[in-house]
Amino acid sequence: MNGNSGGGTRPPRHSRMVERLALYSIPIALVVLALKVLAWRLTGSVALFSDALETIVNVVAATAAYAAVRYSRKPADAGHHFGHYKAEYVSAVLEGVLIVVAALLIAREALADITSPAMPGTPWLGLAINAFGGIINAVWAMTLIRLGTKHNSPAVVADGRHLYTDVLTSIGVIVGLALAVTTGWAVLDPLLALIVAVNIVWEGWRVISSSLNGLMDQAMDPGDIDELKTIIADHAEGSLGVHDLKTRVAGPATFIDFHMVAPRHMSVAEAHAICDRLENAIKAFVPGASIAIHIEPRGEAEHGIRVRL
Repeated sequence: MNGNSGGGTRPPRHSRMVERLALYSIPIALVVLALKVLAWRLTGSVALFSDALETIVNVVAATAAYAAVRYSRKPADAGHHFGHYKAEYVSAVLEGVLIVVAALLIAREALADITSPAMPGTPWLGLAINAFGGIINAVWAMTLIRLGTKHNSPAVVADGRHLYTDVLTSIGVIVGLALAVTTGWAVLDPLLALIVAVNIVWEGWRVISSSLNGLMDQAMDPGDIDELKTIIADHAEGSLGVHDLKTRVAGPATFIDFHMVAPRHMSVAEAHAICDRLENAIKAFVPGASIAIHIEPRGEAEHGIRVRL
């Protein structure tokens, strides 16, 4: 017999704000792309070209993130009893792959230009336009990371981290290209693009690895699990013990499962009342959690409150 988890509803933390953030990322990426392409066309700089190339990936990634967020909001159905939350992790992995692809393309362009570097034309105007695009990305990246984390959206957080690498790219490009112009060392332009490519590969790997953890049914954070154990122990009065605690996080959804031992003489109504008390306490700590409590009669587990993974 299981306690009523009420897990069919979407967690309130995953509000429409996440969908709006993902949607707004697309036009913002297009505006920044137009600015960076203009900066590259004015200068002919391979470093500015690499920055624009990464922004093309931003547009594709933002579109994929929006599609994933929309899909993940679909309620559970006959073919997906636990919902569609993991679609966001798939999008985040795709974004990480696209980041790495962008880095490889940047490296190819830089290596082709490093043997015969040329000084960029009208560099200061190009750098000013590129810097304006970088400022837009910086503001939006911080917004995505902060609100994506608040609403537990892997796709939005991954998009924010991707934009953050673009901001770092823009800063490096602006500083390096300014040095190339002031010193006359044209080779700094392709060398800078190579450095940017290495940094982007590293960030892409971070996005991929963190998203794969979600696809592999990662548990709650250890600190949160310890707090959850305390909450369960404090609100399990009337039972003979709880054990076999398991947790799983899938984007905005958290699944919690454990066994509760009840005296054989306890009625179904009494056991259900304890389950309700436990669920209310847990959901106060993890809003919207999907909770499954398996009730066992006395003798199938040790007495006393004990919680273990």
